[in-house]
Amino acid sequence: MTTQFRYTLLLAVINLPLIMCAQAPVAPQALPATGYEKHVALNWQANPESNLSGYKIYRSTNGGASWEYLKQTGKAPIAIDWTGNEPEGITRHYRITAFNAGGESAPSQPDTADCVPMTDEELLEMTQRATFRYFWDYGHPVSGMARERSNGDANTVTTGGTGFGIMAIVVGAERGWVTRTEAVNRMIQIASFLQFADRFHGVFPHWMNGTNGNVIPFSQYDDGGDLVETAFLMQGLLAARQYFNQDTPLENALRDVITGLWEEVEWDWYRKNNSGVLYWHWSPNFGWQMNFPLRGFYEAQIVYILAAASPTHPVPASLYQTGWTSSNYANSGSHFGYKIYCGPFGGGPLFFAHYSYLGFDPRGKKDAFCNYFVRNRNHSLIQQAYAVANPKQHTGYNADCWGLTSCDGPNGYAAHDIWPANDDGTVAPTAALSSMPFAPDVSLAALRHFYRVRGERLWGVYGFYDAFNLNQNWYAPSYLAIDQGPIVGMIENYRTGLLWDLFMQNPEIAPALTAIGFVPDNTPVTEPEKASALEISVTPNPISNGLLGVDIYLQEAQQLSARLRDLRGSIVQDLLSETPFPAGKSRQTWLVQVPSPGVYLLEIGSNSGQIFVKKVVLH
Repeated sequence: MTTQFRYTLLLAVINLPLIMCAQAPVAPQALPATGYEKHVALNWQANPESNLSGYKIYRSTNGGASWEYLKQTGKAPIAIDWTGNEPEGITRHYRITAFNAGGESAPSQPDTADCVPMTDEELLEMTQRATFRYFWDYGHPVSGMARERSNGDANTVTTGGTGFGIMAIVVGAERGWVTRTEAVNRMIQIASFLQFADRFHGVFPHWMNGTNGNVIPFSQYDDGGDLVETAFLMQGLLAARQYFNQDTPLENALRDVITGLWEEVEWDWYRKNNSGVLYWHWSPNFGWQMNFPLRGFYEAQIVYILAAASPTHPVPASLYQTGWTSSNYANSGSHFGYKIYCGPFGGGPLFFAHYSYLGFDPRGKKDAFCNYFVRNRNHSLIQQAYAVANPKQHTGYNADCWGLTSCDGPNGYAAHDIWPANDDGTVAPTAALSSMPFAPDVSLAALRHFYRVRGERLWGVYGFYDAFNLNQNWYAPSYLAIDQGPIVGMIENYRTGLLWDLFMQNPEIAPALTAIGFVPDNTPVTEPEKASALEISVTPNPISNGLLGVDIYLQEAQQLSARLRDLRGSIVQDLLSETPFPAGKSRQTWLVQVPSPGVYLLEIGSNSGQIFVKKVVLH
């Protein structure tokens, strides 16, 4: 008898009693089935067995006379039955069993559900509530914080995503998805954990271990404080401090803990030796090695607002000018008739218009550059118009299917926007849905499309999956906290303004905005500001003789510039520079010289800032 055989036999003998004693689980309890327009949501109480393998779902459409096996799930007590275009008026009956190595349990008591057409308001409620479950059901069991993603390390929790998740918990309590007591208890769990988690001059890391609070490095040198993620967390905590305002021992204690966390953030330390700009990162091991000054418009505006508002470690309000708006900030361009005011080409990924504005209400005020409600509205409308124009001819882009931001994609996580090199056809529902307060008409149209047209593969137990790319018939299997959170919060700001009202009630915020330089502004927030119309057509296309012919139509006389770019966005040939064109229609022909045949982008811009992009094929 070989040593390996004896070892294997010994293991079998040791485990034999366990195998023989394994028993099937008890029947699952309390199965509520909720019918929506295209699906049924199933939720039940988790089974108590530690050796549970999962659950099996059964359905009947004939009153329980016979049952069909529907699907098997994991250990989470939640499932979706996508009914799609099945006939209306069918009452569906459901029951579930639990199973493990010892067998399958008896079935639960059945429950029934009907799928019926839904109004826009019902679709909004459905979307918010399902997305909220990512933070409530899937929150880390020890810390209560938001896990970074659904398909990653289950112990990795995210600071900024938790800030968004805290706002989702506030919404959940306000809408009755959980009781106020349940929400307070979860908030106590999160806030208590944060008191003892790793901090670096009061600033939390991007990621930490949800069990012990230890930092998890985000990258080689990023193993310390992350000022931007901390600002997102504080935005959520300050909104919660205003919401949980009752004079009870738990709510009083919660507010005290939140105030302590807020007052311990050393915003002034992150000036890097009292410079005129805030820095994103600091590490006790690598110091300022990351060297990322917060300048130029992107998602971090809330950092400067909170840093100026701090009651204990403030920075001079002038840092808003010497730091945040000091470089590559203003943008006089216009796309598809919409001015962008500040930020990169086309406005950048749409999360630029979301993360700082879950709590900060941009309505009725402006700084030296713009009213940020108008700016974010236009950013959203630019992306929707870009999808209609669809210069790269991606599958599926249209007036109802739009939204480019940072998200998962077929080739991994990446930032997407209308810059040609950044658009690979990946659409993220969070981009359009989180723009709901800025551009409700087109955002609601996107919601209807994502659910009614794409929902069979795009909708899951926590709402819409992260992204999809129809060029490659790819749908993400994942949820990300930083994409799920803005969906709940921004839809709520559209419906009631709840989070905007709560955050702005904090007494530190209004004086900070005044000190920074915000002033009242009455710019309308409903009608977009349009630039002069510019339309072009390319004929013929494809082009085989090197002569590019373009018909140009202008509503009024303007100067135009034109250039040819490759699909990476690099300029291949300048065709025209600030040349006057009359109102009406005119014809322009260019001899183009490109390094090789292929697909290129013709970009024509007017002196009003409008830019038109057209795909051309050169043989």
